[in-house]
Amino acid sequence: MVKSMTGYGRSECTIGNCKYICEIRSLNGKNADIGLKTSIVPMDKEIELRKYIVAEAGRGSIDLFISTEVAEDAQSRTINANVFKGYISQLESIAEGVSSCDPSIVASVLRLPDVIDSKKAAMTDDEWKILESAIKDAVSNLLSFREREGKILAEDLLSKVDKIESYIPFVEQFESERIDTVRARILKRVEEMNLAPDENRLEQEIIFYLEKLDVNEEKVRLRQHCRYFRETMEKEEMPGKKLGFIAQEMGREINTLGSKANHAEMQKFVVKMKDELEKIKEQVLNVL
Repeated sequence: MVKSMTGYGRSECTIGNCKYICEIRSLNGKNADIGLKTSIVPMDKEIELRKYIVAEAGRGSIDLFISTEVAEDAQSRTINANVFKGYISQLESIAEGVSSCDPSIVASVLRLPDVIDSKKAAMTDDEWKILESAIKDAVSNLLSFREREGKILAEDLLSKVDKIESYIPFVEQFESERIDTVRARILKRVEEMNLAPDENRLEQEIIFYLEKLDVNEEKVRLRQHCRYFRETMEKEEMPGKKLGFIAQEMGREINTLGSKANHAEMQKFVVKMKDELEKIKEQVLNVL
């Protein structure tokens, strides 16, 4: 089953008077790169949490964000007297004659950085279990998102593989014409050079040359690669890397077809194959 490495999941939970919003985002990556963009997760829980995300999500660049919405009375807030007095002293030196008891001055100072200390209590095991459950729900939603994106991705990839395979018969229809054209070109060149070669030897050399231009093996292998690509998409749990390797093999056969073509119309269909293959390679980078 094809799954996209791109995804998003979200969940919420409430602990006391605080609501925790868990969001997880995934982008494509060669390996598992887990980023915990939060200081809320206890340090002793980070390794376990990273292992869980890797086990569930596999590879990709994955970031976990946790934000909070806290009620005004949910935290113990105290005024930092030293910082407050320091600001007042600076203001008085700047504006002489302004009373330190002026309500407007006090209100302004209270809004300055570090004047009010907010002290957070350490998260208990029971609270962590609630938050951990919310994180797991977000990961589950991420996986569901990946599956939905994967279905769309699979349809797009299959359509491009089908197009590449559909161009092979168009290449085949020019093969006999191409052989006749190459043979005629060689004979014309011999005639222009006023040569009188042995007819049997000349025929042998022409056949040897034409065998080098034969593309039957390339067509057979390209069809096999297309079939293997479909099978891998259907049967593999995480086929992304293998599909990339198969796409490389398809590219080799298409390039060889192009180098042996010696026919303008055949080259056109080879170019179309290359165009579809480049789209496949780009899309495969996002397959898990």
